[in-house]
Amino acid sequence: MPARTPLFTPVAFVGAGPGDADLLTLKALRLIAAADVVIHDRLVSADILALARPGAQLVAAGKEGFGPSTPQAVINSLITGHALAGARVVRLKGGDPVVFGRLDEEIEAIEAAGLTFEIVPGITAASAAAAAIGQSLTKRGRNAAVRFLTGHDMAGFADHDWRMLARPGEVAAIYMGKRAARFVQGRLLMHGADRATSVTVVENAARPNQRVIATTLDRLPADLDAAALSGPALTFLGLAPRAAEARISQSRQEFA
Repeated sequence: MPARTPLFTPVAFVGAGPGDADLLTLKALRLIAAADVVIHDRLVSADILALARPGAQLVAAGKEGFGPSTPQAVINSLITGHALAGARVVRLKGGDPVVFGRLDEEIEAIEAAGLTFEIVPGITAASAAAAAIGQSLTKRGRNAAVRFLTGHDMAGFADHDWRMLARPGEVAAIYMGKRAARFVQGRLLMHGADRATSVTVVENAARPNQRVIATTLDRLPADLDAAALSGPALTFLGLAPRAAEARISQSRQEFA
């Protein structure tokens, strides 16, 4: 008996990466170019949206922590509504759909509607930001693990295992952490973190307007205020840009 042909095209959850169109996967590029409807979040760059075919419908469905956001129920309805109408739907998410992308909520809506889906990974912000500062996320003799954290959740600023994060040598990548900087600093200092711990903030990683702010835990909120960041930013706890790390190491040797 021949296999049944699906009635609807699977919804494609596609990772747009950090914003540089050259960093898209070939599969992501193919799906974006073939889509009838592209439902995208606010972190997807104009260069990537321009890859959609002429006539494709581009639907903005962005979210911003503590700012204007499209309700999740509305996004779910947009995805399922267009797919049930027979459109080839791409749900385009900045970074990687499986990292802080509310993917499960949207998959549940798709399955409840009797639809199928596929997931196309993208380069997540932590990887792009680490590349921008010339560092590895893990390094022998420094850290055998790296934690991906969110600066806030549905209840407000997000709580984590601060005692563990405050230990020397820990490395964490904090997503959506700009507004949580003072909260994160306070929690870490409360649990014994060294005020001189390296902190690096990368704004607009892998884009032409990328900025890198190298600071310390002690100076983090003040330096962020002075930088007046306006774009998406990734905060590294325990990592300095390679050049800055070399200068710090040299200074310590001189004063030893």
